[in-house]
Amino acid sequence: MTSVLRVLVVDDSAVVRQGVLMLLAREPGLVVEVASDPLIARQKMKSHRPDVLLLDLEMPRMDGLTFLRELMREEEPVPVVVCSGLAGPGSEMAVRALEEGAVEIISKPSLGVGDFLRESKARLLESLRGAARARSRLARRAASEPEVARQPERPASTLLSVTTDKVVAVGASTGGTEALRQFLMPMPPDCPGIVIVQHMPEQFTTAFAKRLNELCRIEVREAAPGDRVQQGRALIAPGNRHLRVKRSGGYYRVEVLDGPRVSGHIPSVDVLFHSVARAAGANAVGVLLTGMGDDGADGLLAMRQAGAATIAQDEASCVVFGMPRAAIERGAVDEVLPISRIGESVRRKAWQTRAP
Repeated sequence: MTSVLRVLVVDDSAVVRQGVLMLLAREPGLVVEVASDPLIARQKMKSHRPDVLLLDLEMPRMDGLTFLRELMREEEPVPVVVCSGLAGPGSEMAVRALEEGAVEIISKPSLGVGDFLRESKARLLESLRGAARARSRLARRAASEPEVARQPERPASTLLSVTTDKVVAVGASTGGTEALRQFLMPMPPDCPGIVIVQHMPEQFTTAFAKRLNELCRIEVREAAPGDRVQQGRALIAPGNRHLRVKRSGGYYRVEVLDGPRVSGHIPSVDVLFHSVARAAGANAVGVLLTGMGDDGADGLLAMRQAGAATIAQDEASCVVFGMPRAAIERGAVDEVLPISRIGESVRRKAWQTRAP
């Protein structure tokens, strides 16, 4: 990324455009341009290619989701932060935007936008700078990518009759929504039980889990207290709640807890990984995917020291290589793989482990 960060704000609201200009224009190293719709944005991008877009979804002439989809088809797509009233917590539109390649979602209120922008300046700057460091290759779906058909619904009795004492713990942040889709879609119904922390605001995780459940052959849902970790099931930590795994007789169950930020986050990957290290030891596999910062690095090291197999996503397939890099530098990783190969490795390693 260059020393000067070029931001293009695409929003039909003059209040938003002017507000963002006033907020960011004085920031050192930032150059801000605005466009009232995607067609004007396209013209401006021909003259000065931005490092990151701040994009509304509800606009005239072309909606933001269509524009986002077009951007992600480019050879080198510009990273996008969506800021929209349509992308509220738990909304289908927010999940769709993340699926189409948005690096982050900021929910914009319909009233009091000026105050919201002023109060959210720090988050806005962090999101834009983080997105500008991101590579959006993962957001682009290759035309040849095989679609995995969803299996017919499995009777509840079949799921309940299957037990497992294997645990696969996964952590992700920026770019993780797409990485998790690629990781989970090929999973067969007899895959080991999976627990996931994806950095995501409260209420977004419900819609995200629901969408993955529609796409995958396994059951994917937001974790609830006492849920069992079992074959064919992936449990996603609710936004603003920590997720821990504990041993319950011959099974593993999850705890969903309030608490302070750990490694800067709620939910925290470190909280999940440390709990899996204690509860499952060598009977677990830890996976750290794309994301900014270092959440999960210490926890993955604890898992490895407890005998678990550990995997990190490689730099080439990451949107942001921060979290995997931190884990690799700490000596926490057995294997570094592209996202397309992690699922196969997880299944192989899980069935090689022994129950503690």
